[in-house]
Amino acid sequence: MLRTLLAFAALALVAQVATAADSYWVYFGGYTGGKSGGKGVMVASLDAKTGQLTKPELAVEVGSPSFLAVAPSGKTLYAVGEGGTGKDGAPVYAFRIDPATGLLTKLNQLGSGGSGACHVATDKAGKFAVVSNYGSGSMAVFSLNDDGSLKARTAFVQHAGKSKNKGNQEGPHAHSGAFDATGEFVLVADLGIDKVLIYKLDRATGAVTPHATPFITMPAGAGPRHFEIDPSNSRLFVCGEIDSTVNVVTLDLVGDKTAVAQSLSTLPQPTPGNSTAECRIHPSGKFVYVSNRGHNSIAAFANDGGKLTAIGHATEGIKVPRNFNIEPGGKWMLVASQDGDNVAVFSIGDDGVPKPTGVSVATPRPVCVKFLAK
Repeated sequence: MLRTLLAFAALALVAQVATAADSYWVYFGGYTGGKSGGKGVMVASLDAKTGQLTKPELAVEVGSPSFLAVAPSGKTLYAVGEGGTGKDGAPVYAFRIDPATGLLTKLNQLGSGGSGACHVATDKAGKFAVVSNYGSGSMAVFSLNDDGSLKARTAFVQHAGKSKNKGNQEGPHAHSGAFDATGEFVLVADLGIDKVLIYKLDRATGAVTPHATPFITMPAGAGPRHFEIDPSNSRLFVCGEIDSTVNVVTLDLVGDKTAVAQSLSTLPQPTPGNSTAECRIHPSGKFVYVSNRGHNSIAAFANDGGKLTAIGHATEGIKVPRNFNIEPGGKWMLVASQDGDNVAVFSIGDDGVPKPTGVSVATPRPVCVKFLAK
């Protein structure tokens, strides 16, 4: 087992090195319509040597592409249409990426099976995608064709239950999903029921079944929103949207042992109305970050083998940071301010605390940031 985990970690590090580049296409998902709403997925170019970010342009017109995922091949981008509805659920889109311009061409779309699709992620092999439906509290798995298009919805699970917060925990609200490093398991965070659900994926058919331990119980009232699995496949970092926490979960899917090992506040002081949104691990593995909406900051934590210590906050020019991301080289963090209608560039030095660079670009209601090496 130790050899297997070390192999996963080595492969993850190789992948990080392989995707680090001098420049990137950066895609911004966001909300469309209204006074400040955009028209679809936006794209800009980041110079990874200088941190300069170009003015975004429309990559493809589509309704409220609130969350994006770039295929491991770099040839396809996936998006959920959060505001869309239909008899087969909210739309899930596949787009071909033009490597020369960064622009997108629609390949196809399928229904998510539920309402309020808010998150999409692919496995490392580029064979499957998982979509989370916030509104209806459900998840769906899609198989992918060789050209990157969506092949079929191979699994759908309706969650059930509730938790203690009367505002948004009176029913299930799936908020994010991911495949583990082996590609044999699918994890889905459900804010409404305070659980991270674990499914076993049949890679031949795309069907899922509950794992022997079907879920990880998060602290009551935490509201697990987004999470990231570390390169060793042995830990899960989860942000609690409702209670403003970052949670460390020990992960042993094969040994069937998982547990919340640590919970820390993402705030320097109590901030009424705050909620967290995104959770990211630095490519080096040395730091973990969580965005605060209300306090309007990015909370930074040092990561010592899964034990987190708060080290500071980035706050300058941030207004409701729905999402942020770190370029694969680890030097630059791009923070999307949903209510600020901009994306700002922060530098990350040896101490791990993001520092403002003064570089910022205007883009309407950005809520997702994804990188693609040129």
